[in-house]
Amino acid sequence: MVDRLNYRIEITGPVEGRFAEILTPAALDFLAKLDNTFAGRRRELLDARRVRREELQSGEKPLGFLPETRRIRDDESWHVAPTAPGLEDRRVEITGPTDRKMTVNALNSGAKVWLADFEDATSPTWHNVIDGQLNLYDAIRRNIDFTTEAGKRYTIGEEPATIVARPRGWHLVEKHIRIDGRPVSASLVDFGLYFFHNARQLLARGAGPYFYLPKLENHLEARLWNDVFLLAQRELGIPRGTIRATVLIETITAAFEMDEILYELREHAAGLNAGRWDYIFSLIKNFAAHGADFVLPDRAQVTMTVPFMRAYTELLVRTCHRRGAHAIGGMAAFIPSKDPSVNATAVEKVRADKEREAGDGFDGSWVAHPGLVPICREVFDGVLGGWPNQLGKLREDVHVTAEDLLDVASAGGEVTEAGVRANINVALRYVDAWLRGTGAAAIHNLMEDAATAEIARCQVWQWIRNGTKLEDGTALTRELAVEYLNEELASVRAELGAGNRLDDAYEIFTETALGEKLPSFLTTGAYARYLTDAR
Repeated sequence: MVDRLNYRIEITGPVEGRFAEILTPAALDFLAKLDNTFAGRRRELLDARRVRREELQSGEKPLGFLPETRRIRDDESWHVAPTAPGLEDRRVEITGPTDRKMTVNALNSGAKVWLADFEDATSPTWHNVIDGQLNLYDAIRRNIDFTTEAGKRYTIGEEPATIVARPRGWHLVEKHIRIDGRPVSASLVDFGLYFFHNARQLLARGAGPYFYLPKLENHLEARLWNDVFLLAQRELGIPRGTIRATVLIETITAAFEMDEILYELREHAAGLNAGRWDYIFSLIKNFAAHGADFVLPDRAQVTMTVPFMRAYTELLVRTCHRRGAHAIGGMAAFIPSKDPSVNATAVEKVRADKEREAGDGFDGSWVAHPGLVPICREVFDGVLGGWPNQLGKLREDVHVTAEDLLDVASAGGEVTEAGVRANINVALRYVDAWLRGTGAAAIHNLMEDAATAEIARCQVWQWIRNGTKLEDGTALTRELAVEYLNEELASVRAELGAGNRLDDAYEIFTETALGEKLPSFLTTGAYARYLTDAR
């Protein structure tokens, strides 16, 4: 606990090993400045989220493009800031948590950018959060290595990927750092510690402090981030506009405010990214009460080529390029397998997905494993040639309406028993891994993260609520879902053996998929206990 003149900072997690190098008095004072300045606005915006969700669920105020910001959308004259050093070419981006092994592997992967993830791919234990900051601190100073169990040592190569850090979303707090007794915004902890320790070092190396911003729901939340950037740069004497931010469009409400989000961040904006599972989760969450027209088929059937998802991605490319911003495609989550037939099928799907994105005008795309970097690079090389991006491809042929974005029924498909069981199985496995400290988990040849748990269990909730019929005509009831849940739990438990957290995963799934409400699994009692106690 540290008492300052006007406030008290309390660290409730252990300051072990080299943690003190990150949790310095000056860094904590910087966090306190950010939190004291913006805590009230953050709280107001989160309250506004709840109000808007209630309006959408009740149908009181339909979702559409905002009439009050039409002038921003119609104005052709404004553009985002020029491309920053290290972000000119983003044809392949690799994502992953900030543990030491991933840090070295991602930087050496051959990708142009590494999304260093404190969010969905990181289980936010106190150790993971601060150790991740240490790993980035060391990597930026070229003072990091990793040695395998076999004794092979890896160090950073001559041309490492550009680091773009992703802090946690506005809705989360870091309970291990408290100011005057209140937990600090997790967004500001992740952003603030990284920026404070590394901004000057990054500039000296010819790059800069770059960020991915997750879970934004509207342009006012983007405005808050912009004001955070302005204050942070001013406090450290960093030139205004040095920071660059790429925003993930992974909520249905943000899809209607892409222009406005770029406008609010225009002196710091680098681009937009097309998420997937969180986007669908947001759609279900906001339109849960709207009946069968918003019921989606099995998760595997909701591809990026279904009409309502294609409308969203094409609008993103058009919006970005019209404003001089990069459009970054979605995740290829496949993990190379030892089974050649599995590999062949998966690689074919990944290639087709990246070819679609490159053909649509995206400037680059995401992969979750170094083994996919060559495939993604080859596809974008074929389209880009000697150019670093496709900013000149304006996609003026794209005209997307509100109805296009909300045409969920266009997905078609069906709900199957296998699909229900797959959602339950993957959710149990992922939450078990997450509770044990792993935020990016390899499950059934895919790299899954927290968005997986959200979409998997909220689909089950939606199907139960609507009495959705399976392929054999059987309606999915809560009782039937419990039967499947118990059977999948027994199967997974037999496979994983001892030392698992499946009982907690079962509790979380029951609370968030089988109850009346549809909370995020990150708000459950089991999660709260874990976050408070985890070391």
